[in-house]
Amino acid sequence: MRRRRLISLLTVAALVGAVPVAQAEPPFIEPHRPQFHYTPAKNWMNDPNGLVYHKGEYHLFYQYNPEGNTWGNMSWGHAVSPDLVHWRELPLALPHDDNEMVFSGSAVVDHGNTSGFGTPGNPAMVAIYTTHSKLNGRQAQSLAHSTDNGRTWTKYAGNPVLDIGSTEFRDPKVQWQAGRWLMTVALSTEHKVRFYSSPDLKTWTHLSDFGPQGAIGGVWECPDLFPLRVDGDPRKTKWVLVVSINPGGIAGGSAAQYFVGDFDGTRFIPDDDGGYTPPKGVVMQDFESSYGGWTTTGSAFGSAPATGALPGQLPVSGVEGTGYANSFHGGDGSTGTLTSPPFEVDKAYVNFKIGGGKHPHDPAASTDDPPAASQVLADFEGGSYGTWIATGEAFGAAPATGTLPGQQQVSGWQGSGLVNTFLNGDGTTGTLTSPEFTISSPYLNFLVGGGNHPEGSAAPTAVRLVVDGKVVRSATGKDSEVLDWASWDVRDLAGKAARLEVVDDNTGGWGHILVDHVVLAQTPAKPRSTETTVNLVIDGKVVRTATGADSETLDWASFDLREYRGKQARISLVDRNTAGWGHVLADRFTLADAPARSTVERADWVDFGKDYYAPVSWENVPDGKRYAIGWMNNWQYAGNTPTSPWRSAQSVSRQLGLRTVGDEVKLVQEPVRALDRLHQGPPVFVHGSTVREGSRSLGRRAEGQALDIEATFSVMDADRFGLKVHSGPGQETVIGYDATRRELYVDRTRSGRVDFSPDFPAVQRAPLTVVNGKVTLRVLVDRSSVEVFGGMGQAVITGLVFPDADSDEVKVFSEGGNARIDRLTLWHMGSYRR
Repeated sequence: MRRRRLISLLTVAALVGAVPVAQAEPPFIEPHRPQFHYTPAKNWMNDPNGLVYHKGEYHLFYQYNPEGNTWGNMSWGHAVSPDLVHWRELPLALPHDDNEMVFSGSAVVDHGNTSGFGTPGNPAMVAIYTTHSKLNGRQAQSLAHSTDNGRTWTKYAGNPVLDIGSTEFRDPKVQWQAGRWLMTVALSTEHKVRFYSSPDLKTWTHLSDFGPQGAIGGVWECPDLFPLRVDGDPRKTKWVLVVSINPGGIAGGSAAQYFVGDFDGTRFIPDDDGGYTPPKGVVMQDFESSYGGWTTTGSAFGSAPATGALPGQLPVSGVEGTGYANSFHGGDGSTGTLTSPPFEVDKAYVNFKIGGGKHPHDPAASTDDPPAASQVLADFEGGSYGTWIATGEAFGAAPATGTLPGQQQVSGWQGSGLVNTFLNGDGTTGTLTSPEFTISSPYLNFLVGGGNHPEGSAAPTAVRLVVDGKVVRSATGKDSEVLDWASWDVRDLAGKAARLEVVDDNTGGWGHILVDHVVLAQTPAKPRSTETTVNLVIDGKVVRTATGADSETLDWASFDLREYRGKQARISLVDRNTAGWGHVLADRFTLADAPARSTVERADWVDFGKDYYAPVSWENVPDGKRYAIGWMNNWQYAGNTPTSPWRSAQSVSRQLGLRTVGDEVKLVQEPVRALDRLHQGPPVFVHGSTVREGSRSLGRRAEGQALDIEATFSVMDADRFGLKVHSGPGQETVIGYDATRRELYVDRTRSGRVDFSPDFPAVQRAPLTVVNGKVTLRVLVDRSSVEVFGGMGQAVITGLVFPDADSDEVKVFSEGGNARIDRLTLWHMGSYRR
């Protein structure tokens, strides 16, 4: 997690009294620089924090690295706005120092001067933040105060004010509630939110804990608790608890979930108790006594189902009954399969529970041995690099012989030696260069692992092939300590002189690379199969697959069988992984007429996109409304997004509400109304226009990369319809409605730069029901993002995109039939700068 990514840190005084030099205004002309989403002039930014209104200004503090464009040196950056739309960057507010990094938290205005930091006539603004100790990693809650509207700050001499001795205790959100201060704070790895009260912000009393509940596939962070009226009715108020999670989000990686319930001043009681009963059906295997007719290979599954955790395994939960399949027999180093007898597909779904390692099925992977080498360029055996030349500190004087101190388990290398730049941690850098060689075979194969920081990113961890002074091939790891085969087709370079370079320029998380067994060969090496999966096999092919979430908790999953009715099928449990989390758990296979839903699918999500994390709301707002903002990024690839000299933007500010949808109360969001102040020029209107099969442009007047689009569609007989933005040669971002699945979706697989992370290209989906045959959309398009609000803010998807500068066309489309634009209004947007 980002809290653990410690890199080299610089010294700043603990007492912050002098005003630092202000950041220069950003030029706003760099590629992908947002126009109406806040970005600092330069350097890394992540979570918003300290959101408070005071003396006519909305304060936006945020996690910030004052020394670079990657995570580290965490401090509080600062910007202010009169209207939540126009922002002005101010000097650094709370810097890190010799002893601490300044993690997320909140800010309040102490009107009653309970803390004694201000006066009745000039109440202090008080920041409550998590201090992360540089000495031992301990996280505790600390204070700083300002009496000049946040321009200068003094850290409290009595810090920390709340310390429970934990390294996973962070992100306090504080508010004035019922005549005292209320703190909502995360016990991150325990998946709990803890509530405290205080009369003076300095002494805190534990009230209660909430959780675990909802999605728990990653750490819990950045909680926020606030009341909202239901359907605008002042007589009916509910409380909303927002909890961010990383990883384990609905679209993969980072996300924010929410719970609706009541808060009695001590405890939060959710309306949904988290219970779930899956659809009934015919149980084909429950593993209660034996494997029955299911057959095993290898040793991983043993001779019979497990009835609890196996030796060396963490506690297992979520089992239905007492028995279940568990491939941890012999530990993670064992492999094998467990396969059902054939059965006829006569139901719509097969539902089951799954857990264990997150190692998906790769149809391109192989279980065969790699091809023989024509020439071994390096095997890193013999205790030295031989004629390869190392610079910097990351490679040391000789190859590693396995896992280094502080590193997760490394696996997949051959022999006894390998390149491993985790020497002294991720903070070291360097380059390892081969002697010159002639490309004499069609393929260059090698094993690679470590960080996913491609060549071309600001700080790569990459293997690169250099010919005639130019990098002609490159490869990187997958944020994994498992080395796997990579292969380059070098037939076009036959006879050329070349060098290999192993480069580690990264000092952040996963800032290292692993390499071994570099060979020239006559055939390409295929990646190894390392899956831990449950597969549906028809006609000898895997047609459906599921994997665990690196968890010993089994959760419901489902395969859609409808297109295979009448076919013969098998269920196959596969464990081909020998490294960490190299096992799979499964239970209760049931043929049913409806799908089972996982915990993640049943959770309520603030945003269904991949790029909306750590949202928090403003305190002390004069009109009593609740406004929030979130970080537009995802920890899966946050350090690799192709922007410079800044990295990351905040979302637009959103107004929050609660609406009754069916028999449930749901969170709804819409951009703040003041965003209309950025509209420029006359709008483009489309009324009463049929969208036939295919796509068509809205014309030159609609072209742009900073747009606000409102549209109402009638479904008619179309399967899918909607908008294409950032459209250009070979590029488009699709924002559509799928009538067959009743889902809003954003497809960014062809949105421009998608090559910096395998987790980036994706189709993101949110459930949305058609109302009276119509679908309403509000789409905010900026140079590197789209924010989509469907159904009057009921379904929201936020996603980053990195298109070319000339990809600015807007189109409408329809597939499988016709749709109709009842009304579409498109505005061009100006800059947020004051």
